[in-house]
Amino acid sequence: MTYLLALDQGTSSSRSIVFDASGQVVSMAQQELPQIYPQPGWVEHDPITIWQTQLATAKAALAKAGITARQVHALGITNQRETSVVWNRRTGQPIHHAIVWQDRRAEPTCADLRARGHEALVQAKTGLLIDAYFSGTKLRWLLDHVPGARAQAESGELAFGTIDSWLIWQLTGGAVHATDVSNASRTMLFNVHRNQWDAELLELLDIPAQLMPKVYASSAHYGELLPELLGHAITIGGVAGDQQSALFGQACFKAGMVKNTYGTGCFMLMHTGPRFQSSGNGLITTSAAQVGPQAEFALEGSVFVGGAVVQWLRDGLHAISGSSEVEALAHSVPDAGGVMMVPAFTGLGAPYWKPAARGTITGLTRGSTLAHIARAALESIAYQSAALLLSMSRDSIQGGGAPVAELRVDGGACVNDLLMQFQADLLGIVVVRPAVTETTALGAAYLAGLSTGLYQNTDELSALWRAERRFLPAMAPERAQALMARWEHAVQQAVL
Repeated sequence: MTYLLALDQGTSSSRSIVFDASGQVVSMAQQELPQIYPQPGWVEHDPITIWQTQLATAKAALAKAGITARQVHALGITNQRETSVVWNRRTGQPIHHAIVWQDRRAEPTCADLRARGHEALVQAKTGLLIDAYFSGTKLRWLLDHVPGARAQAESGELAFGTIDSWLIWQLTGGAVHATDVSNASRTMLFNVHRNQWDAELLELLDIPAQLMPKVYASSAHYGELLPELLGHAITIGGVAGDQQSALFGQACFKAGMVKNTYGTGCFMLMHTGPRFQSSGNGLITTSAAQVGPQAEFALEGSVFVGGAVVQWLRDGLHAISGSSEVEALAHSVPDAGGVMMVPAFTGLGAPYWKPAARGTITGLTRGSTLAHIARAALESIAYQSAALLLSMSRDSIQGGGAPVAELRVDGGACVNDLLMQFQADLLGIVVVRPAVTETTALGAAYLAGLSTGLYQNTDELSALWRAERRFLPAMAPERAQALMARWEHAVQQAVL
């Protein structure tokens, strides 16, 4: 048997998964990652803990599979995007905790950039909006606030990276300082048309170019794992940010194909092929995972609160004792009884971009019950995702493409049949759940397998993809449109 090892370093945990050559999960190991909140709006991780937990899970996954590193064909890495680390090149020690993608401390820098009129430049070169979400302003904060950091950076003593770069550095014993195009495209410093760091953007944020990692295609040779780490050298052959990796793992290789990941938040990406398409409907443009020198792109929209609304029902309202109970509670009523929930606990993301919005529950009557609220909470995930997909369809049509015909789904909440059926009903298209839902890690494994010759091309990977269930729309289009109109009305009421 031939095996692939995927390291899946996420926001809340480090995981490692062993796949066989057909893309089936053989074993998995996971360790929780502690969150650090120094002050409101700040979120940090300890980079050393990230490395230690990731290495520990890799060892555990191999042990569970009953194999040795010698039997692993190649290793792939996928990671939480935008989270930023700076470390000393000589000692390998971080100069500060990693600043996590959720962190908002760099907002004053972003506000200054917007006030100086740089939004059009940034979007034209990177496909992104100016926002503290992205890595560039986090790096600027580290250089400005860690004593001695800027002088060390200018003298070439420091290295910057997103989590993939940090793991590659550790895995290779400091021999390789690199990232892939999909992670680089999330920094606000990368020209996605030229696939290289942009001198003008680096200057705009006052960032020395010698800090930056070398950028490779997502499927490429990134070096060799130190043999003493797992007992044998393994080629690092694939790297991609988590959402682009999931798009790849879902075999969405062609323009117009869309996936949605239902996690704490929801992340929807539509492949647009080699065409860079700016959105006129509240989305951002990002680099897709690339298997060669040809630039490939995707439109992306993010829902801030997806599955987290179920956690709120459990931990905030104590309406359920476990997340798995929500489907049965919601199923106990035929519909939400006119109740509409907008879970804008941290504002609204795409396509609305309303940071001041706050969570609301509307349509309550004397007959409303906890079951109706639970159903409205579950349905809010589908409403927000539907708004994203409708925006993507509009962008596709405006760009000369076709409307979206199918949505491939993954992530923890995609196992909820009620939610997936309602999603299909709202959209009026087929929602497809794959047989292997660990698509983020699978994408990294596939990228590694491609670069090392285990697979010949993406057609071979498309043939491996299998559907577990297809949810067909069963609601009249007029009813779906009326519900979406009610949702948009509820969104307006949530904006303070």
